[in-house]
Amino acid sequence: MTAPLHIGFLLFPNLTQLDLTGPLQVFARLPGATVHLIWKRIEPVPSDTPLALLPTITFDDCPQLDVICVPGGSGVDDVVGDEETLAFLRRQAEDARYVTSVCTGSLVLGAAGLLQGYKAATHWASMEHLTKFGAIPTPTRVCIDRNRVTGGGVTAGIDFGLTLVSILADRPTAETIQLVIEYNPAPPFNAGSPDTAPAEVVALLREKTTAARARRSEAMTRAAAKMEKAEA
Repeated sequence: MTAPLHIGFLLFPNLTQLDLTGPLQVFARLPGATVHLIWKRIEPVPSDTPLALLPTITFDDCPQLDVICVPGGSGVDDVVGDEETLAFLRRQAEDARYVTSVCTGSLVLGAAGLLQGYKAATHWASMEHLTKFGAIPTPTRVCIDRNRVTGGGVTAGIDFGLTLVSILADRPTAETIQLVIEYNPAPPFNAGSPDTAPAEVVALLREKTTAARARRSEAMTRAAAKMEKAEA
């Protein structure tokens, strides 16, 4: 009998649920896969929407994962300073087949010291922070560098999930899952990237997120300094 494939998603307060639920829907349909939702305790974890997520397993009880995935969200600003969570990621990464993320989850991998010298993707508005952790910013929907697989912002999580399924299984399996979930995007507006969105929309969003971007920059600078100190 073939051993099950263990795929684990890190949960944390104020994660962006679509970063997780997009690829989760894909991986849950992968034959032979067991998917875990992981946090310190078995208690509801609030997302950045009214949807709370219930972990299925704790750090202490989690088996060795074949795939570890970190979603993003505003909660990343706190998680990059959470040594218990970073230590868990480092332990899992030692023997995981693939170390992965969606959106700003790559910043958490970076803070754990897991992206040094690797190409990585993240949300367009946080791309600049990857260099603080020794990563090579790569503006693409899915970035593969050896066993690091990182997705771009939010909806890229589905692209990431299907791409990784094609690697873990094969392309027909990935295409079957794509068809089952009818992933056939046709957005009503061409505003999903700062390269294509109207300039005034980009400017408005930057203005609205000024404070949040400043908090993120401070959090990433602190996390990078902490990582460098630990390595010294």
